[in-house]
Amino acid sequence: MGAQTVLWLTLIVIGLLTFGLRLGFIALVDRVSMPAWFERGLRFVPAAALTAILVPEVLKPAGPLDLSLGNARLLAGALAVLVAWRTKNVLLTIAVGMAALLILQAAFGALGVK
Repeated sequence: MGAQTVLWLTLIVIGLLTFGLRLGFIALVDRVSMPAWFERGLRFVPAAALTAILVPEVLKPAGPLDLSLGNARLLAGALAVLVAWRTKNVLLTIAVGMAALLILQAAFGALGVK
């Protein structure tokens, strides 16, 4: 068997396993009663997953930790957090955060700040 065949078989098996795991939770949700503490914990999974994706992108945009005022992503992210906290509006939070990021990147680019 060639290396490319092994690669494709590995990808297919991993894909099927991932699909099976996710389908298992969806199919069993009505048939199995979960403890209350487990269900309460599941409410935090989306926020934890989003945090795990966003925090490294905001705090380490170029590799090393960057907590300076020259970090456009950090400033835009802080503004987005403030908007989310005050308005509880997801679309407004995304729009303000993205607009702030684009404006800050353009301003920092014009100033020569990296």
